[in-house]
Amino acid sequence: MPNGNLATLLQEASHQDGHVLNWPMRHLIALGIARGLAFLHTSNIVHGDVKPQNVLFDADFEAHLSDFGLERLMIATLSETSTSASVGTLGYVSPEAVLTGETTKESDVYSFGIVLLELFTGKRPVMFTQDEDIVKWVKKQLQRGQITELLEPGLLELDPESSEWEEFLLGVKVGLLCTAPDPLDRPTIPDIVFMLEGCRVSPDIPSSQPSPA
Repeated sequence: MPNGNLATLLQEASHQDGHVLNWPMRHLIALGIARGLAFLHTSNIVHGDVKPQNVLFDADFEAHLSDFGLERLMIATLSETSTSASVGTLGYVSPEAVLTGETTKESDVYSFGIVLLELFTGKRPVMFTQDEDIVKWVKKQLQRGQITELLEPGLLELDPESSEWEEFLLGVKVGLLCTAPDPLDRPTIPDIVFMLEGCRVSPDIPSSQPSPA
């Protein structure tokens, strides 16, 4: 892909005060990843390793998911790594996948939630200790009302009265929903697409909501 992956893009953005990735671009990237996962899940395919390195960009900076399905199975078969390494990547893998060694649609949702929080805050999961992960850190800032602490330098110009500010808060809340400890409490990917497109976060969103084309 001509424009590399999300991990590289986020690293470059942090070196340039975040101005490479403005809010509309981050929002579109989040939607692109969610729509890609929705397509996979509708086809009963579990990705198994959702992380920034596996989000690739074409010439128009449209997000594409890589390293899943048969490709991932072949890599795992040829690799001599341990079984625990095959369930995902440290910092992005869900707690239940670590325990069971199995990936599910729900564990994909968890991984997507971590990517979402990283995309919106610029904080990488590996930056935290065992006592405080990215999810706990985000919750702490929200509880303290320190919303600006969540913003990447390039997003500091967001107007608190603007719709973009509301979209940012919505995206963060979606990320927290996705990383719920209980897999059954996490929204489905079609629900996530529905919410990221601007609908309010609500527990009564029907799980049968179809994914937009």
